[in-house]
Amino acid sequence: MSQLFQYVNIRKMIKACNRVIEYSFYALFLLVPLAFTSATSELFELNKMWLTWGLTIVIAMAWFTKMVLQKKFSFQRTPLDIPIGLFLLSQIISTIFSLDVHVSLWGYYSRFNGGLLSMLSYTFLYYAFLSNLASKTIVQRLMTISLISGLIVALWGLPSHFGYDPTCLIFRGNFDVSCWTADFMPKIRIFSTLGQPDWLAAYLAILIPISIAYFLKKRNSLIINHLSLILFILFYVDLLFTRARSGVLGIWISLIFFAGLFYWFNGKPKMSISKEKLKSPFAILIFGFLIITFVIGTPINQLNRFTLVGIGNYFQKTQAPKTPAVSPTPVPVQSFESGGTESGNIRLNVWTGAINAWKANPIFGTGVETFAFAYYKYKPVGHNLTSEWNFLYNKAHNEYLNYLATIGLFGLGTYLFMIGWFLFTSLKQLKTQMSKLKTATQNEKLSALSYNFELCILSFALIASYISILITNFFGFSVVIANIYLFLIPAFVFVLSGMVKLTTNDQRPTTNKLSPASLTGIFLILVTSLFLLITLFRFWQADIAYALGYNLDRAGDYQQGYKHLHTAVELRGDEPVFKDELSINDAIIATALITQKPVDDKKEQTISVASSLVQEAINTSNEVISKYTNNVVFWKTRVRLFYTLSQIDSRYLPRALDGIQKASLLAPNDANIWYNLGVIYSQNNNIPKGIEALEKTIKLKPDYRDAHYALGLFYHQNKDQEKAIAQMQYILLHIAPADSGALESIKSWK
Repeated sequence: MSQLFQYVNIRKMIKACNRVIEYSFYALFLLVPLAFTSATSELFELNKMWLTWGLTIVIAMAWFTKMVLQKKFSFQRTPLDIPIGLFLLSQIISTIFSLDVHVSLWGYYSRFNGGLLSMLSYTFLYYAFLSNLASKTIVQRLMTISLISGLIVALWGLPSHFGYDPTCLIFRGNFDVSCWTADFMPKIRIFSTLGQPDWLAAYLAILIPISIAYFLKKRNSLIINHLSLILFILFYVDLLFTRARSGVLGIWISLIFFAGLFYWFNGKPKMSISKEKLKSPFAILIFGFLIITFVIGTPINQLNRFTLVGIGNYFQKTQAPKTPAVSPTPVPVQSFESGGTESGNIRLNVWTGAINAWKANPIFGTGVETFAFAYYKYKPVGHNLTSEWNFLYNKAHNEYLNYLATIGLFGLGTYLFMIGWFLFTSLKQLKTQMSKLKTATQNEKLSALSYNFELCILSFALIASYISILITNFFGFSVVIANIYLFLIPAFVFVLSGMVKLTTNDQRPTTNKLSPASLTGIFLILVTSLFLLITLFRFWQADIAYALGYNLDRAGDYQQGYKHLHTAVELRGDEPVFKDELSINDAIIATALITQKPVDDKKEQTISVASSLVQEAINTSNEVISKYTNNVVFWKTRVRLFYTLSQIDSRYLPRALDGIQKASLLAPNDANIWYNLGVIYSQNNNIPKGIEALEKTIKLKPDYRDAHYALGLFYHQNKDQEKAIAQMQYILLHIAPADSGALESIKSWK
């Protein structure tokens, strides 16, 4: 009886492990698209990545425990083993030789998706699913859960288009869009719980083909068919409200691909029109698709003239009263971007920078997720003439060029090999399956044939969703939920098409007892998993503290910020972003303590505290830049730190100059850095060098008003009145015709 009891317990434990794995995958697809909070430094992606890592740890714990119980190494071989292995190898090599190993390992701070740890997680999830849950039933359940999560996301985001955002209701208690800054305008472009319109569009483009597949399933009840149609309409309406060109192109091309697969594997359709065909599910989808597009319009201006909005605008223009012609205003010799630059032009500059970075590091790239540093170094001069000239780009806004720049030709090649091999093998298998269905004998059961056919349709839809990811990634970059689907859609298709079949996982154990070694192994797995989960939670708490300290610093409350930044560093001392912010916080508080002229009886104490803060600021900055020498952001903070301290001791100015000189080497075409270099040269009483730096600045960015103004002042100090006045006149002629500073300078100098 004792042995039987132990045997039953082992069986139950194996079954419990399977349950944990299964429900963790359900949670992954349900909760990741919904996860966000205002407490963290990044509201959306950070929390989605943290949740993904947490669920990955739980799945690993259950899978490894199950293997110990079975006394068998359970690992499912798949058609993508070699491509995935090569891709991971490229990531590991690129991390080893990275410009910043910490960033390559964790990912760029606030994004995290794309770092080596995230890629290891996605790969692990792929194998964990196929090794434990390779069941057609579970795949269909996951697709249903995906649609449920998508329904919540779509309903959450839709009211914001009309000025009612549920997120603001949670954050501030106001059911409007007042909680968002000018950078977020959901009435113009909705983003729901994904955080950015293009990311929401990419997510919806994944779900739309799946909703269509459910609509086309004949085995469904009428209610489910209607619900699937409603989901398709809701998802597509939300996608159009994102105004994301990448998402619109992605879904259009993927649906064309879906239809092509459907008809290719079913034989060429007869080109005729009948009442039956007009009532068919495909006809309903096409008509609905066209009507929604016509009424709402598209983000592609060239096509909008054929929509309801475009036609209305055309008639308004034709009926508007004609105004007399006005002579054109003379155009200045040089004209520059004065408003928001068209996103396509900005992308071309970023893509050029990515190609420049790849040319300098062709094989293994600059390092996983180091695009921010690479782009600073290889940024094209033309980007300085756009409205986003001073933005930090941590992604290439093209996944393939991003990989080319950061993991080189080897990395991009293995990535494309992984994609191409999946498409080739899956389509080949589906073609074979459809051929068998066509030649099936009449003795086979009709229900079985219908079921297999519907699985093929769902596979077509998943491949179409996969295609949409490839397209949206071309015009942007992947996020957490997109990468989860990118790695797991192949697993789903392999299961549905029968390419991967699950062996019996809970087979009878070879012994009725758990050996001491097995018990020790399970104990170590549980302890390690618990340690990793606690560490992950502490890191998340550290980010909350950092976010609070960072926001207090931006609000000018540095003393309150100091406490929270110290908490962040204590919780996670290996994160340089926290220490970088703490160093400037220390410097500003120390400067404030000295310059505020402390009361005599507290003067010594105040000076002592200030000196301690100064030393902490310098030591922290030294530690950060000594470990992360290629991070230009940290060098810019160091410049700000010593420039701040120079207000209480001018001896710190040369160290600020050293910092900005290093930054100019890391970002040779960054106009703002060269401008600051010129200013700091002047602060160090080196006007000729300051003039030289500012002359370089206006070559990089001819419409830089502050650089022209400072250069005019430097020329004036250098007794070169003609050049000084010329700089002010340039401002008036080409940048700001009524610039008061330039007008007053010219008047006083003359």
